[in-house]
Amino acid sequence: MKIIPTLCLLLLTLPLAAQNEDAKKPDLLPNQQAFLNLPEEKRAEFSKHLGEAIRVFQQKRIFEALEELEKAAAIFTDSPEIHNVRGSCYVEIRAFDKALAEFGKAAALSKDNASIAFNIGEIHFVTKQWQQAHDTFQKVMSLLPAENTALGRLVEFKILLCKKKLGQDAEVAAMAEKYDFMDDSPYYFFAQASLAYEADNQVKAEEWLAIAGRIFRDPNILAPWQDTLVEYGYLKSFYGEEAPEVP
Repeated sequence: MKIIPTLCLLLLTLPLAAQNEDAKKPDLLPNQQAFLNLPEEKRAEFSKHLGEAIRVFQQKRIFEALEELEKAAAIFTDSPEIHNVRGSCYVEIRAFDKALAEFGKAAALSKDNASIAFNIGEIHFVTKQWQQAHDTFQKVMSLLPAENTALGRLVEFKILLCKKKLGQDAEVAAMAEKYDFMDDSPYYFFAQASLAYEADNQVKAEEWLAIAGRIFRDPNILAPWQDTLVEYGYLKSFYGEEAPEVP
């Protein structure tokens, strides 16, 4: 299966637009301050290459994205954004070990960054390292702003699935009923579908997914939830393979 996790591409630790003297604050991390110490033209060139890397990555032009990241890194290496996007590129080509290493470098440069932590959790999830995925997603929940319910619900659903693999059935049952059909996310319907799949009731599971499709008509809303079921193994990928399970 060609795994395409719902990666959080960027949560910038230092907005590239805020490249002025007013941004020099005592609480900046050393790498952030080092970036601001670069000449303005270098910062602009860095931003150009990073922005282009993101643009072509979103078009699935992975090797072009990696080339642009190398150009950005030649200007400034200690950028969590570079490592985060590079890790996302490696995910696209199934180089999960390299991706995890890059996300780890990003996390070291941007501690307690929910987006980077999510990406690390996704690597554990798609490689079926359930305990590591569970613990990392729990950390993500502690870092996410309360108002980010869209990502928060998805992370909770992934935690539910991890708990199922870990044999925590009572907690799974409780989490499946945590939100109802009035919630502003597909959580309830996908949770019920997962329970139906576990009961080997594929027809019922597909009914729940169909209801979700009728309510949440935007494919961009449903895609990460559907991808999660593919990554977990409930749904088959069009590519016909599964992600490797790492002991």
